[in-house]
Amino acid sequence: MAPKLESKFEELFGLQRRVAIVTGGAQGIGAGIAKLLADAGATVVIVDLNADAAQTEARRLTEAGGAVFPAVFDISNEAAVIDGVAGIVAQHGAPWILVNNAGIQKRKTFFETDTEFLDRNHAINTRGTFLMMRECAKAMVAAGNGGRIVNIATLGVMHPMLLGLVAYQSSKGSVMAQTKAVALELLDAKITVNAVLPGGTMTPGAAAANETAPVGPATRGFPLGLCQPADIAAAVLYLASPAARCVTGQSIAVDSGFLVS
Repeated sequence: MAPKLESKFEELFGLQRRVAIVTGGAQGIGAGIAKLLADAGATVVIVDLNADAAQTEARRLTEAGGAVFPAVFDISNEAAVIDGVAGIVAQHGAPWILVNNAGIQKRKTFFETDTEFLDRNHAINTRGTFLMMRECAKAMVAAGNGGRIVNIATLGVMHPMLLGLVAYQSSKGSVMAQTKAVALELLDAKITVNAVLPGGTMTPGAAAANETAPVGPATRGFPLGLCQPADIAAAVLYLASPAARCVTGQSIAVDSGFLVS
């Protein structure tokens, strides 16, 4: 690569001296995102409830040349998020990037879904996203350098994919609504807020969502094949980079051609 092009690439997509928080970063899509952001030069903090997995993934990525650290707390717990984000800021500085990836995807049919199941989905996927945005945005505003927030939603908010995802899709629909509302509120602070909508992606979490057999449009397959975590991470990198400074309140579907097929 010619030096001039290399310099321009770094200007657009380099994340040196940026602190990034990735929730649910210990495995699956989150681990893919953490890796790519670290490869781009960011100091990455993996937030996960699984301490062993977070420490293992942070160590693996650091040994591969990244600067990656674990932080263990429950994003659905307000006090834990307040303390957890404050601890990250004290240790690493204010985040410039927040990726809200943590979530649960369990399947129960509409008639089998009780309020406990519904509330658990919303506690993590909806409340957790809100709390992390609120606390990280406070730190971003105080730092005065702008920032990037990327929320991981689901293609299911645009087109139902499988039976049994009423609780999950409703929680992610709220994430989409939050994305647009918070994008407006953070405009003056030059903090952009966007969403990535993964389609079928090969992850341990998706494989474990086995309460009901997979039935629905997604079982017909994906024209470009199942996505890998790296495919979702590539969209996140764009939205999290300086290159996307004029993009906010938007969503990118990474769906292997599902919606157009």
